[in-house]
Amino acid sequence: MRAAALPCSFASSLARGSRCKGMAEESQGDRIRVYVRRREGCDDLPLPRYMSPGASGMDLHAAVDGELVIQPGQVKLVPTGIHLAVPPGYEAQIRPRSGLALKNRVTVLNSPGTVDSDYRAEVGVILANLGDRPLVVKRGMRVAQMVICRTHRAELVEVEELDRTDRQLGGFGSTGVE
Repeated sequence: MRAAALPCSFASSLARGSRCKGMAEESQGDRIRVYVRRREGCDDLPLPRYMSPGASGMDLHAAVDGELVIQPGQVKLVPTGIHLAVPPGYEAQIRPRSGLALKNRVTVLNSPGTVDSDYRAEVGVILANLGDRPLVVKRGMRVAQMVICRTHRAELVEVEELDRTDRQLGGFGSTGVE
């Protein structure tokens, strides 16, 4: 679906601390509308989409020219060729694809990566090759998945002491593995 422009100004909506009325009116049930713009020269790539009726994430495609080789131990930024307008109160999380992780030991390094509601630059995926073979990323290859999630703004309250718990100050691994 293509729209000529956003229905309202996100910047002015954020400045007022309110939701974008045009965006809220276009949301239905558990669906929200996220606007996407393709980078010039990326019309040949599919837009992110759900690959099954029960999928939580939409697959993102590599917008590389030719091939990009990620050697074992290397980290590379893979362009997707898309820009997003995620509504205020939401984020797009960029996560690894399980097949790439299992079969090639490739992951999204900052998993989950976050695309904030005020970010408008091209979405990139930071891929890390933890495997022992080079990964060849080709144009159009599905390299990550994007999940749209609700966010909350926290108000931090500084206190002298926190409430006590059974775990208390137990650190990483303090609850065991069994």
